[in-house]
Amino acid sequence: MMTRSMMKFFSPSSSSAIYTTLSSRLARINATRHTPPPPPKSSRAARSLTCTTASNPKSKSKSKAKHLLLLLLIVSLILLAAFLLIRATMSSSSSSSDAVAAAAAATFEKPRTVVKKLLAESQPEGDGATVRRSIGRYELRNLDPFLMLDEFSVSKPAGFPDHPHRGFETVTYMLEGAFTHQDFAGHKGTIGTGDVQWMTAGRGIVHSEMPAADGVQKGLQLWINLSSKDKMIEPRYQELMSKDISCAEKDGVEVKIIAGEAFGVRSPVYTRTPTMYMDFTMQPGSQLHQPIPEAWNAFVYIIDGEGVFGREKASPATAHHCLVLGPGDGLSVWNKSGEPLRFALVGGQPLNEPVVQHGPFVMNTHAEIQQAMEDYYYGRNGFEKARHWSSTA
Repeated sequence: MMTRSMMKFFSPSSSSAIYTTLSSRLARINATRHTPPPPPKSSRAARSLTCTTASNPKSKSKSKAKHLLLLLLIVSLILLAAFLLIRATMSSSSSSSDAVAAAAAATFEKPRTVVKKLLAESQPEGDGATVRRSIGRYELRNLDPFLMLDEFSVSKPAGFPDHPHRGFETVTYMLEGAFTHQDFAGHKGTIGTGDVQWMTAGRGIVHSEMPAADGVQKGLQLWINLSSKDKMIEPRYQELMSKDISCAEKDGVEVKIIAGEAFGVRSPVYTRTPTMYMDFTMQPGSQLHQPIPEAWNAFVYIIDGEGVFGREKASPATAHHCLVLGPGDGLSVWNKSGEPLRFALVGGQPLNEPVVQHGPFVMNTHAEIQQAMEDYYYGRNGFEKARHWSSTA
């Protein structure tokens, strides 16, 4: 506490230099006390760090949200990519199927389709034999140059005893078992499973065809017409054992080439009437595209199994059906079943000549048929040996 004297000493009325000096100093001191000194740089950095540290929890939350959104975006992109990949694969598969179908369709300029379908029904023939006839019945009298097609099934003692022919060829193809053939010119032989006999009757022949073994003997017999200029030629034979028949295989399709050409392989058989005759076996899932001369008539006979012929979306055809093919330059076949498909494909150049048939005689006019009957009866003009011959079967 100041005394009164001391207060007097510090009175403002004093004009001493001491007062002035002290007042100045006190003013500076007071000014210094009320004006805080500027914070050092380190303090600002510390405050800044404090603020940053204080804001970390919110920043972490925002960062986590961003990471979560990014993760969801990545997952969405992966799912979208997977969906697009599956869709592209399905589209590619569909496109591949379409491409295969288109390629098959493009194989031929004029692909052949089935224009007539007949079931070969059983009927008696010969002596106690049974045949399934397709060509040569009232629904299909002939298919130029083809006159008849029989699938035969014969057991002893049934068969086809002595009988004549004139004016055409017979092609016998054994599917199972064996047949023995004899004729009035002294020719005799036996053909077994897979063997072929191509007989040109020409001006006339008398022969027999009988089972050579026990059990059921099965095969196909095709009659092929001869042109008028060849109807009276001398008889001849071409016989091929199974091992000598040309064969080929490609992409699950096997073929025995009895006549004509397939897969670049040609048969050695000579055909007076230009003909192709093939035995195809197709494994499940296989397909075939076989050229056929455009001007020829052609048909299919199904031996076993079922297949789709001509158009991929056509209804399948089954065993014992004869399929007449329309015009075109080739045939496509698909085996969509689970079993092998076996069929004969036959084609030939039409003769475009009149056909007059009476039993085993096939000529161009009724007068020629009458002449053939008389020649056989009287044993002349190719039938000279007929009156004194009989087979030993």
